Amino acid sequence: MILLTGVAGFIGMHVARHLLAQGKTVLGVDHMGPCAEPALKEGRLAQLLPDAQFRFARVDLAQAPAVEELFAAARFECVIHLAAQTGVRYSATHPHECVMNNVVAFGNVIECCRRHGVGHLVYASSSSTYGANRQLPFSEHHPADHPVSLYAATKRSDELLAHSYSHLYGLPTTGLRFFTVYGPWGRPDMAPMLFAHAIVQGRPIEVYNGGKMLRDFTFIDDVVESVARLAAHPATPDPRFDAANPDPATSYAPYRIYNVGNQRPVELTGFIDELERALGRKAERLARPMPGADMVATCADTRDLEHAIHWTPATPLATGIDRFVRWYQGYYA
Repeated sequence: MILLTGVAGFIGMHVARHLLAQGKTVLGVDHMGPCAEPALKEGRLAQLLPDAQFRFARVDLAQAPAVEELFAAARFECVIHLAAQTGVRYSATHPHECVMNNVVAFGNVIECCRRHGVGHLVYASSSSTYGANRQLPFSEHHPADHPVSLYAATKRSDELLAHSYSHLYGLPTTGLRFFTVYGPWGRPDMAPMLFAHAIVQGRPIEVYNGGKMLRDFTFIDDVVESVARLAAHPATPDPRFDAANPDPATSYAPYRIYNVGNQRPVELTGFIDELERALGRKAERLARPMPGADMVATCADTRDLEHAIHWTPATPLATGIDRFVRWYQGYYA
């Protein structure tokens, strides 16, 4: 059985659906807490509940006794931890909530993985961990020690905790740095949904930094394929690891970090252009200054991912936007 946390989230729902299609048994966990659009979250979960191989548990992972009870009730071959308090800007105004849901909850999950003999922990990190780094494309082999948002700091904390557990207890851990994921059932607080709502309703959209922000938009199906393949590919010690010249991406312990991105960054203005084309409407654009917690550019180097699973994300932006808009128009008809 696979334990999948954050199952009612954007990525979680799609990963669960993929695993179920492969014949896997999945226990999905989500605390179903307050969110921007509760009906969307309930709708994601409703996509999974009819499957006989799927079970759901409402659990607050920041509560250690509840997590222990969850692990004591079943044996998991793999844990895919996608639950988190998302949002770079949200973390600036809700720091306690971010730390509890991203660091404390992760600590509870990884400790139970250790004590209950889980074979592999796969967890969501973020491209935001690269922070102040301006060396593009971002490589897992670059240091990631200067986060510019609290959200990024919590994700980097998870990576460091994972390494400690891999070192001390031999627990295989694999961290995935996701790059701006978009697609059907997407997050209502991210640009694709925010912009689509505004364009359809005739409201202006806020464009930061004159739209001169590069983002490595990655389609959800590519992310799902990466997660599923890596879940079946537990981290192993790197025999070439040199302690005198340590590589941030690997370790003498069973620990790995991978970028999951499309490797084709586009300016925000180009993304809006594609969205306008697919929706058949023009957007009124309002210029806004660059937020202090945002990064100017992201771009993924995915050579390590391709080497590990012989596959890499490649969905063109126009194709992904068309599929997102088809879902959007159907869901919000």
